[in-house]
Amino acid sequence: MSSEINKVVLAYSGGLDTSVIARWLQETYDCEVVTFTADIGQGEEVEPARAKAEAMGIKEIYIDDLREEFVRDFVFPMFRANTVYEGEYLLGTSIARPLIAKRLIEIANETGADAISHGATGKGNDQVRFELGAYALKPGIQVIAPWREWDLGSRESLMKYCEDHAIPVDFASAKKKSPYSMDANLLHISYEGDLLENPWNEPEEDMWRWSVSPEAAPDQPTYIELDFLGGDIVAIDGQSMSPATILETLNKVGGANGIGRDDIVENRYVGMKSRGCYETPGGTIMLKAHRAIESLTLDREVTHLKDDLMPRYARLIYNGYWWSPERKMLQAAIDDSQQVVNGKVRLKLYKGNVIVAGRQSADSLFDESIATFEEDAGAYNQADAEGFIKLNALRMRIAASKGRSML
Repeated sequence: MSSEINKVVLAYSGGLDTSVIARWLQETYDCEVVTFTADIGQGEEVEPARAKAEAMGIKEIYIDDLREEFVRDFVFPMFRANTVYEGEYLLGTSIARPLIAKRLIEIANETGADAISHGATGKGNDQVRFELGAYALKPGIQVIAPWREWDLGSRESLMKYCEDHAIPVDFASAKKKSPYSMDANLLHISYEGDLLENPWNEPEEDMWRWSVSPEAAPDQPTYIELDFLGGDIVAIDGQSMSPATILETLNKVGGANGIGRDDIVENRYVGMKSRGCYETPGGTIMLKAHRAIESLTLDREVTHLKDDLMPRYARLIYNGYWWSPERKMLQAAIDDSQQVVNGKVRLKLYKGNVIVAGRQSADSLFDESIATFEEDAGAYNQADAEGFIKLNALRMRIAASKGRSML
């Protein structure tokens, strides 16, 4: 099979796993390797990956800053739908994968590569997300997933491979690495493995990287105001910002107030249950604020239809179907609904809580003259409610008259 593959584009972090994969591809497939390293806000320097790739003789090295594209074209569209998987997970890892798949294929086209490769394991969701995206964007692409092929099953075996094949890896750093499997980007950071594999174990406090505990958060609340335009946040406290800067800012203020921690047992697409912990401070704030502005501006049935569609939309993203026609169709409907989602939301952040303190919009459907508990000057005829109720009860009244008791 090695003769069939001449060039591979590898999603490359520069860490232990993908450094081994780079050399393994060269030796197993006798092919040229192109490395692609994406900066999507993981909080670590990506430029050192260049020197590591060069040390392995790699000539074509891509290091791309995708932070703005990530938030603008993936995170923001997802949050227009108020997307939550299984009632809790804000899809921080899931939503990054279609962007990486897209860029892998773009680089494959630019370099003439006939295959792509990734470091996702055969047990997880990421292999599905990467590969579904790749096949959707380039049907004939070949995919190499080393974790499904090789016999290297532990960190120790990977480090031994590095020693045997002269791969430049900082062994001291690798041995000191966190015991958790972690994934980070501008939307979140996740933790899996080690003591978290027992769902009964409470996470250690020193595991968390982005947030203080709610107990240690300030005793005074923090107020912020978010401006929305077309369903997206465009300014914080009156200051216009780019999408990535908005999310960075919300992460900082949210983390400082103990916001965004979650401990979840989720259902992976491949069939198993998985326990993971997540920090999503900015996303937690965004979701609360977006629902608040929608409550003011969206028609009731549009709101309810969006809520009906959201779990399906969330599953599409979680399972790797971002680049599917059904996700594109749903996105068109969601985006159309957001034309009127404009205005301002004031939030109070306090010890892990995001509390809506106010909302206003020129596109508001809230009519105080009708909703008031005071004299409404005839704006609403309460007598109309009698016929409304009787018509809605008609089918139940008929059934009851025919002896169909609900008791």
